[in-house]
Amino acid sequence: MTAHERYLPPLDCGLTAEKVSDRVAAGQKNDPLPPLTRSVKQIFRDNLLTLFNLINIILGALVFLTGSYKNLLFLGVVVVNTGIGIFQEIRSKRQVDKLALLSEGTIDVLRDGQLTAHHQDDIVLDDILSLGRGDQLPVDGLIRDTAGLEVDESQITGESTPIEKHTGDTLVSGSVILGGRAMIQATTVGSGSFVKQLAHSAKQKRRNASELLTIINRIIKILTFAIVPLGAALFISSMMRGQSQNRAILGTVASMVGMIPEGLVLLTSVALAAGAFTLGRRNVLVRELPAIEALARVDVLCLDKTGTITNGQLQLDRVEPIGTTPVGQLETILAQLVAATGDDNETAQAVQNALGTPSVTAQNVLPFSSGRKWSGAELADHAYIMGAPEFIFETVPANVKQRIASLAKQGYRVLLLAQADRLTTPKPTNPQALGLILITDELRPRAKDTFSFFANQDVALKVISGDNPVTVASIAERAEIAGAQQLIDMSTVGATPDYVQLVQDYNVFGRVTPQQKEQLIKAYQTAGHTVAMTGDGVNDLLALRQADCSIAMASGSEATKSLADFVLVDSNFDAMINVLNEGRRVINNIERVASLFLIKTMYSVALTLIFIFMNHSYPFEPIQLTPISSLMVGIPTFFLALQPNYARIAGRFMKQVMEIAAPAAVCVIGYILVIMALGTQFKLSFATTSTLSVLLTGMISLNALLMVARPLNRFKIGLVALMAGLFAVVFLFFGPIFSLVNLLNWRLALIYLPLMVSVFPVFIVVQDVLGHRILSRIRWR
Repeated sequence: MTAHERYLPPLDCGLTAEKVSDRVAAGQKNDPLPPLTRSVKQIFRDNLLTLFNLINIILGALVFLTGSYKNLLFLGVVVVNTGIGIFQEIRSKRQVDKLALLSEGTIDVLRDGQLTAHHQDDIVLDDILSLGRGDQLPVDGLIRDTAGLEVDESQITGESTPIEKHTGDTLVSGSVILGGRAMIQATTVGSGSFVKQLAHSAKQKRRNASELLTIINRIIKILTFAIVPLGAALFISSMMRGQSQNRAILGTVASMVGMIPEGLVLLTSVALAAGAFTLGRRNVLVRELPAIEALARVDVLCLDKTGTITNGQLQLDRVEPIGTTPVGQLETILAQLVAATGDDNETAQAVQNALGTPSVTAQNVLPFSSGRKWSGAELADHAYIMGAPEFIFETVPANVKQRIASLAKQGYRVLLLAQADRLTTPKPTNPQALGLILITDELRPRAKDTFSFFANQDVALKVISGDNPVTVASIAERAEIAGAQQLIDMSTVGATPDYVQLVQDYNVFGRVTPQQKEQLIKAYQTAGHTVAMTGDGVNDLLALRQADCSIAMASGSEATKSLADFVLVDSNFDAMINVLNEGRRVINNIERVASLFLIKTMYSVALTLIFIFMNHSYPFEPIQLTPISSLMVGIPTFFLALQPNYARIAGRFMKQVMEIAAPAAVCVIGYILVIMALGTQFKLSFATTSTLSVLLTGMISLNALLMVARPLNRFKIGLVALMAGLFAVVFLFFGPIFSLVNLLNWRLALIYLPLMVSVFPVFIVVQDVLGHRILSRIRWR
């Protein structure tokens, strides 16, 4: 059907229930938003079908062939790890999906003469949608009626400049309404719409993957290429030295199992998923897991004034005349102007609440635009404008400027009501000031406490607002934001300001256009900062897109929420304290405990390389690694990862890992070589040398666990003591299960007791020489 043949539902009725049913039956219905989380089926598939799981299954099959079934216990650890990962992600998914439903907005649809709210997947072909400022069009459409509309079509053009649209024009899905209202008929729904073809392109700038996961995945990628050839070389070497096939298989499997840090990937994923779950319980929707880490690294937080510093409940205080026009007449003009533009932003609502919404006919309308910063309408006698004085006049009259400055210092948000010859853009023709519109806004109840917390956490607060900088600075000062008096009016900086210098010199930016917000964020990033941006309106879209981490209020526009990494479901900015803390806790703890996982990986790789060329069997069997993997790594790291740890993230992942993991791995290798030499000297059996190797490796791992657990508290001391006690219990009562010989032998004690006593001082010396003096000088990334 061509455009001129299209069925056009009447604008006073819309589609009837019968016509809606016909279209649903014909499949002419819109698609739902893509889910934020993976399906349960995908979660199971992605956790089960991994390369390391495949390697573990193959290794298990090889152990099965030896008939030593107890050595299959390592597969039990893999199954438990995978199960925990699946459980945590499904738990997190349910919480996120529940919040996503709560934060998902609705669209007013005209059916049977009634405007009713519907989710976007309820829209059918030819539905009439009523859209206003901040709404995002979920389907391709035809504008059936508008008094004036400005849209952002940057997903098509790449340009963020507002585009004027009129009755009869077409709009593509994904377009954001920047100003005005319109009745729009859905012309293409579902998979045929532009936004679906661009794979939900509202989120144009995808966040980078988690920095932590990137490093861990890089380690795993290297190991993937190393494990199989090293294992094959060890097996061939063992067979060539005349070892039995079963002994060669068990040694090879032990070396390869030791090289796989599967718990590290699991712990990171589980910690991020648990973080999303915890935040969900605090009414924060996490749209992307890596965003938890991104916010944890933030050191500059850019705030919009309304909704973050203030509660966003604007009130019209009064209209103050400039000249001879009476207050009553100014209020009438103002009420008619707001009614004519059809604006529904916070300022317009404040005017309507105070002065009502009279019936009015306008010849020409320019709805409010974030870029233009004023709205206007040609009424019966003149063209009238309401907006920021700096954007209405080429030069603001001195008396007006002086009065505005005086009122702004009192904390008023001051707008100008003016008369003009014609509505022209970017500035009207020959404007004449009529009066000042005084708007008040209250601080959020806990604003001071919230901002004080961020300041104490080394997060610099910057205020970027479209309002008068003096007003913004006054409110920022009341909220006790540092540097509130370092303010600048961005309408005075010219077309090509030095943004890098601006962000160095100022903390409060007023009269900022959307494009300037974006450039300010870029300038902070250029200076090496990780930047978070909060916002709730379409004027924040560009800045949110540019920021490293974006936060939107659930009360904000649909376009803003679809773009943000976090949505504050109850629009309470105080919840950001929880977000920052949760992110820092997750990342700091993973950075610390990662070294415990990599100790085993490092010494396993090194020992494999060494024993390829040594005339000895690999010092472990698979089951002998289980006490070390579970008691010195798996169990304690799970509890340590949940501990409070809200310090600023230093980005020292590899450095921290190497300062503990490398010295520990070197100690393990050294002690095992000493045990091999003593075994040759005193003709000890393989069972004895492998038992001593497990004992000393466990002791070294216990020292590393103690290092990682710092700063110590009662819980951490108790945890380390419990793990040490359980490790001793394994040797005393469960030795045969883990292929360990009885150590209650005085001749054997003469060998292992001196070695055990030497572990701590040797570890400290190696850590000092290797960790602090050598590795600390390397720049790790």
